[in-house]
Amino acid sequence: MDFTFSEEHNMLRDMVRKFTANEIKPLAAKIDKEHKVPRELINKAAELGLLGLPFPEKYGGAGMGEIGYCIMLEELSRGCASTAVTIGAHISLCSTAIYLDGTEEQKQKYLVPLAQGKMLGAFGLTEPQAGSDAAAIETTAVRDGDYFVINGSKIWITNGDIADVIVLFAVTDKALRAHGGVTAFIIETKTKGFSVGKIEEKMGIRGSSTAELIFQDMRVPKENVLGQFGAGFITAMKTLDIARLSLAAGCIGASKELLNLSMDFAKKRKQFGKPIGEFQAVQWMLAEMAAEIYAMESMTYRAAWMCDSNIRFSKESAICKMYCSEALDRIVDKAMQIHGGLGYMADYPIERFYRDARINRIFEGTNEIQRMVIAESLLKGGLY
Repeated sequence: MDFTFSEEHNMLRDMVRKFTANEIKPLAAKIDKEHKVPRELINKAAELGLLGLPFPEKYGGAGMGEIGYCIMLEELSRGCASTAVTIGAHISLCSTAIYLDGTEEQKQKYLVPLAQGKMLGAFGLTEPQAGSDAAAIETTAVRDGDYFVINGSKIWITNGDIADVIVLFAVTDKALRAHGGVTAFIIETKTKGFSVGKIEEKMGIRGSSTAELIFQDMRVPKENVLGQFGAGFITAMKTLDIARLSLAAGCIGASKELLNLSMDFAKKRKQFGKPIGEFQAVQWMLAEMAAEIYAMESMTYRAAWMCDSNIRFSKESAICKMYCSEALDRIVDKAMQIHGGLGYMADYPIERFYRDARINRIFEGTNEIQRMVIAESLLKGGLY
């Protein structure tokens, strides 16, 4: 078994690490304070080919697959979770859904400009009464000749107010719902009948936009049905399987940055006449952080390899999402403890990492849902 990264993957890591150090980290505190990721920063990422990284070159991508994409999200998350989430929602959710189930015409019309950064994408699934119970969505799409008329609303949509293209899920048969009654659509936000409602204020990832979307008699051409009619729920679940891997990768990147900051601080900070890194209590916290990161890396990149190898990985993706998000919380808590009062201050990055980390156990499927997915897979598959 070969666990080494290819030369191309190592070159990618070096490039994104430099981009993060030079372009993202200097802006991270400002992004958090001003609640906005500059579009210029996203454009710079696009110029490096990052917005289409996992997709084939014929669709404007770099052909780096899920392993390459996880490397990219890991490195971006070392600098700024808000930036990583903005780019991640664009790629993992919107662009990936179109790549998975789009027609060739749809891929050329939408995936290519999305991969090139000429358009920004979002993913419209969550509603006021449909969070973990995604099948309970109430937004409707009614056929009217060559169009579908969409009415309803979505909440907590990352990139919702800045997106050009949204993959939207709506009920097309109320009797069937998740079992053939939900359909996915590709919509353009310039379409009449689309509007943005409330922009949320959040505890963490403040720089990423989180918006309410409103649809009032919005007419979408039938050509914009994504995937099979009535199979939207399947499209959503396949997309989320992949998105959860990149979320796990983001947790790895944040954890590595926290460990580095903690090690540096432990060497420099002196108490009782010596560096605090010489105290066993601090050493054990650092060791536990390193062990968590080793486990996170091992499971996430194995699952990414499964994805790239076309091996079913739904259970593994759920495990990665659940474990890595909870491990990050343990790691950031230890980093806060090592830094003491300094870590609690807003002018030091530990405080921002602490706030940003908490959302990972909630979005892209709560960890309670991940446990259900894992257990169902185990019980259906027999002995482990």
